[in-house]
Amino acid sequence: MFFTYLRRELRRRRKAALVVASGLALGIALVIVVSSVSSGMGKAQDKVLQSLYGLGTDMTVTKAAAAQEEGQAQRPRFRFDAQDSDSDEEQSSDRVMVQGFETLSSSTMSKVGAQDGVSDAVGGLSLQVIKVSGQFTRGQFQQDGGGEQPGGAPGGGTGQPEGRVQGGGADFDVNNYSVYGTDVTKPELGPLTSSKITSGRTFKASETNAEVVVADASYAKEKKLALGDTVTIKGVKYEVIGIATPESGDAAANLYIPLKQAQTLSDSADKVTTIYVKATDSQRIDAVKSAIQKNISGTTVTTSADLAETVSGSLSTASDLATSVGKWLSVVVLAAAFLVAGLLTSSAVSRRVREFGTLKALGWRSGRVTRQVVGEAVVNGLVGGALGIGLGLVGAYAVTAVSPTLQAELGGGGGGMNSGPGGFGGGPAREAASRTLDVALTAPVSVTTIALAVGLAVTGGLVAGAFGGWRASRLRPADALRRVE
Repeated sequence: MFFTYLRRELRRRRKAALVVASGLALGIALVIVVSSVSSGMGKAQDKVLQSLYGLGTDMTVTKAAAAQEEGQAQRPRFRFDAQDSDSDEEQSSDRVMVQGFETLSSSTMSKVGAQDGVSDAVGGLSLQVIKVSGQFTRGQFQQDGGGEQPGGAPGGGTGQPEGRVQGGGADFDVNNYSVYGTDVTKPELGPLTSSKITSGRTFKASETNAEVVVADASYAKEKKLALGDTVTIKGVKYEVIGIATPESGDAAANLYIPLKQAQTLSDSADKVTTIYVKATDSQRIDAVKSAIQKNISGTTVTTSADLAETVSGSLSTASDLATSVGKWLSVVVLAAAFLVAGLLTSSAVSRRVREFGTLKALGWRSGRVTRQVVGEAVVNGLVGGALGIGLGLVGAYAVTAVSPTLQAELGGGGGGMNSGPGGFGGGPAREAASRTLDVALTAPVSVTTIALAVGLAVTGGLVAGAFGGWRASRLRPADALRRVE
């Protein structure tokens, strides 16, 4: 009886039911689109951060380099061997310098790895190489005048040659590039994890001290490097075994070599500039950060949350808009939709006074009348939910199809964000800070969002039914029947 009457009444009042369902649908669709866009913002920001610190890294530990007083800074010095006077052989000299931070000892890395809540910790060494190469050319002495004068001296009688040197000189080129020493025994941590090997291979665990190198794709293209080629750093020839392409943003370094090789080149035995840390649980990251800062003085611990605060540009603006304005707008629209649905249901009850009065006179109790009104409202809510989910999916698909490009600008700031490759607190973060990253926005719809939409649809129906049921329960059969003409 309940469902028969329900079906008949909904068919008889199709227009009114469609109005109520449409209002709820608009509110629910807006919630789906805003939630999906917010999720897309989060994924876009994660993609930006991933390009800086790599997969698996929860935080980095660094130590800011001590400030040097004026006159104390050591400038690069280059020395060239004396060559035979007739030799035009090219000469070169490399200066390999630790970049960005003060070095940390291997004991410090072990101490970080021993902290409660740390799953794993590996070190990396950021280097800057300045290579000067070129050649000297001997000039030619040209006499002024002719012949040799008495006394065996050309020119006059002073005994000194008269003339000038023409040609000769020096032609040298300066090449500046970054090298990163990475722990090849733990490839799941470190800056190389933010890049994908697109040609060749990555390091083997056995190549801890091998003379091999993985080159960044952009640098390899610039220097026309291919697999099997060699790169000479401070007299050591490294074979190119792989080409790495960043997943997004900029690469951590131009070249990657085994950590031991980097330590040897820079005379930094058992030293690192950055320690990459993976926590046992993502919920313990803040606690691990506090423990490291407390137990290892002088270090700077930078997490993804710290780095996220430096992200600005249209990505940050859109994220804030979707998070604050979008959600509040969704709440207001939903509240308005629920209110309108309730008022329309209540108004429909007022127009059905004679109907409900007759039903009560025939023996229907107030509770039964109320349940009938609530049932109709819940069905309207479910229909509105279905329409809202459809509209929301269309809206989210449209955002994903268009894929508007957002810009992420990484500003500097505290937290040890210094120059040079090295992760959160290392170079990729700072190196990328001077650049703008373009990220395509998507609007993924999750099962949770759909469940939220269904819950809102049922809630909207219950709110509308509560309005109408309360009104229907107050009707008295005598008052209703007096309106019968």
